[in-house]
Amino acid sequence: MPMKMDLSISQKQEMQLRLAPQIIQSIEILQLPTLELEQRIKQEVEENPILEEQEISREEPDIIADPTDERTEDESEFDKMVELEERLRDYSSQAPARIRGDVSESKRDAMENTAAPPLSLQRYLANQLSLLDLDERSAAIAENIIFNLDDNGYLQYGLDEIIESMPPGTTVEEAEHVLAIVQALDPPGVAARDLRECLLLQLAEKDGEYDLVRTLIADHLRDLEGNRYPKICRKTGRSMDEVREAAAFIGHLHPKPGAIYTSEQPKYVLPDVRVIQVNGGYEIEMCDDYVPQLRVSSNYLRILKSKQASEEEKAYVRKKLESAKWLIDSIQQRRQTLETIMRQVVQHQREFLDKGIRYLKPLKMSVVADAAGVHVSTVSRAIAGKYADTPRGLFEIKFFFAGSANGKGGDNGVSRETVQDLIREAIENEDKRAPLSDGALAEKLKEKGVTVARRTISKYRKELGIPSSRRRIRY
Repeated sequence: MPMKMDLSISQKQEMQLRLAPQIIQSIEILQLPTLELEQRIKQEVEENPILEEQEISREEPDIIADPTDERTEDESEFDKMVELEERLRDYSSQAPARIRGDVSESKRDAMENTAAPPLSLQRYLANQLSLLDLDERSAAIAENIIFNLDDNGYLQYGLDEIIESMPPGTTVEEAEHVLAIVQALDPPGVAARDLRECLLLQLAEKDGEYDLVRTLIADHLRDLEGNRYPKICRKTGRSMDEVREAAAFIGHLHPKPGAIYTSEQPKYVLPDVRVIQVNGGYEIEMCDDYVPQLRVSSNYLRILKSKQASEEEKAYVRKKLESAKWLIDSIQQRRQTLETIMRQVVQHQREFLDKGIRYLKPLKMSVVADAAGVHVSTVSRAIAGKYADTPRGLFEIKFFFAGSANGKGGDNGVSRETVQDLIREAIENEDKRAPLSDGALAEKLKEKGVTVARRTISKYRKELGIPSSRRRIRY
């Protein structure tokens, strides 16, 4: 029996939590690092004509009220905006003195002292190629090879794969011939197809006899990586001293010859907050020198008081004023929140600031959130992507929220960073002919009052990029 289908209309009640656009904006402002905040402010100034960048000055705004006029709702709104502008002036006057200097001149000096973009590997090789007396066809093949190199200088694909993009009729033999020309360019080892070829190409630039070195690279590279020197001695019939000397020579070759010519721009970090040591204590200073100070344009404020302005014009101004107020309040709130959080961080990590990494304590965001009187999500957003300049160096703020190596919360236990530093120190001081195993490292740390499982030692050792004891042994 077929089912009967029909349409009906019904009502349904449900509750949904939606954030107002202004709240979303406040959250976004809170999360922005200083450099991104500067860009965001400039964008808002372009989009909102009510806002303008403020040159710090103690002069009063050039707004004169007519005492004979009757006060209207628009005038009250106007007075509120004047009060807002005064608040902005007070806020700006509390900024560090250096902000009140010629910021544009400081930016110009910074730009003039910024290094030029680094020369890419491809461009460096192309410049060398232009000096060679190559025919047009060979030059086109060489250029094709050059632009198929990765950032480390290796040929990303086989010649048989990229030959289709070379001049028509190019053979593998012709491509191999031109590849040899490219491989002869600087840096040595460039355009290799694997690590073995890269290292062997660098040997071609060396003087002297390197028979054993060539043999080790060609036939025993895996054993070298595994530190299996006795096995190499048995297979080559060479002494341990000879193998060790050859391995040391190979260790000075460059496995990634193109890496020094990377085209990537270096990442510059601007601290968002500075921790300064003063009279045995620590003070917090916000690094907002380049954050534009905002004010409300007095030209638009006059529109609210003007009797000639239409209601449509006044409504537009009110809307833009409200948007400006939210932005300014959000910036002030961001500053206050980050400063409050950093004061709590400094209080909890005082021993680290005084004595160093060994005294970094485990710290949860919830602990700081409770002490600062904010939600833990606020702490998470406030520290995201931000850095602190301290007497111990420049750190991402989340570094101070160290996890506990033994799983204990709060201020109990020992931080991961402390355990890693102890592991690093123990390995640096070990007998290289009898390196410490992970179990032995655990015993060493236990002698210093730090109890950590062997598997945790292994995990942290790998995070530090330290090989196992078998690979650390020196013959």
